[in-house]
Amino acid sequence: MFSSLSPLYIFLVFLRLGLTSFGGPVAHLGYFRAELVERRRWIDEATYADLIALCQFLPGPASSQVGIAIGTIRAGLFGGLAAWLGFTLPSALLMIGFAYGVTLLGDPASGWLRGLKVVVVAVVAQAVWQMAQRLCPDRLRASMAIVAAVIMVIWSDARVQLIVITLSGLIGWRFLKLNGIGSSIIKSPVTPRTGLIFGVLFTGLLVGALLVPALNVHPTLTLLAGMVRTGSLVFGGGHVVLPLLEPVVVESGLLNAETFIAGYGAAQAVPGPLLSFSAYIGTVVAAPPGGWLGGVLTLIAIFLPSFLLVWMALPFWAALRARSDAQAALAGINAAVVGILLAALYQPVITSAIRDPVDVALALAAFAALHLWYIPPWLVVFACALIGAIRG
Repeated sequence: MFSSLSPLYIFLVFLRLGLTSFGGPVAHLGYFRAELVERRRWIDEATYADLIALCQFLPGPASSQVGIAIGTIRAGLFGGLAAWLGFTLPSALLMIGFAYGVTLLGDPASGWLRGLKVVVVAVVAQAVWQMAQRLCPDRLRASMAIVAAVIMVIWSDARVQLIVITLSGLIGWRFLKLNGIGSSIIKSPVTPRTGLIFGVLFTGLLVGALLVPALNVHPTLTLLAGMVRTGSLVFGGGHVVLPLLEPVVVESGLLNAETFIAGYGAAQAVPGPLLSFSAYIGTVVAAPPGGWLGGVLTLIAIFLPSFLLVWMALPFWAALRARSDAQAALAGINAAVVGILLAALYQPVITSAIRDPVDVALALAAFAALHLWYIPPWLVVFACALIGAIRG
């Protein structure tokens, strides 16, 4: 159906996208469509829509997974790797550089970092608002989201998150009535047998990552296991990394809440995938001068499940997408994700960012700029950091 391309060429095309794709996952998918469907005609419209549906069905960062899938279709597994590397490299380098700046030049109480923390309140509030409208359109799913938020506010624990997500999927499967959606035929270079192998690898990786916290192992291994768990359970979009990573790095004592939230704020200002935030965490935890290696390791760990999931699902997606029970279970999980993100808006975002009425006013102004006036996120982030620096 498609002629093959060299992985190097795919890398260069996605590097251009990684340098210019501001605005978050939804905007990324728009950039991909303009560049890869309309301009280069690498895939047709129906296949692109089906790939988006696949990557929204899977846990993980949807826009990055769409890029991995397109690269895989055009040039095999190395094409998928090349697409991810090109799209992720610019934001990863920027976040590693920001981590060095935080470590060497400023402490979390400085004014510009305080401005970054405040803008996160607006960013996460906007994500909760938009996701709730899309993922909780009826009374049952809205109620599931509220219950999930209440549970996570009271018991902020990674194991409780996993239980909430699992139970929500079961409730959705049992009580939500949705119709399966027909799909186009994706021409995948991954065979069903190879897909099963990747599925086994993903299951083993996730089970190992879940067992690591119970073992007395090196802190680096514990951090990498936390990144794997996060990359395996990011349902609903990149913003969900916030509540998933907070127990891994803040509650464990690897970072304080101020440094954690400041990095998340900076991640809003760079192009490319939000999960590049992991490179910041790994760099700060490892500390300069060798912190960049920690950033590379955490970046690989958080994205590794995405590769295994995409390569596992590609050969089976047409049959799976037509099943209404699978769609219902996913809808239940997505409703719980809205509640988990709502709980994260309170703790750690608001509790670590809001200190006085001026912070409240700045957060409200940033929310209005993003949600009502559609000002680019990077510009809002820069403005809030500047205001924070002036105040500081």
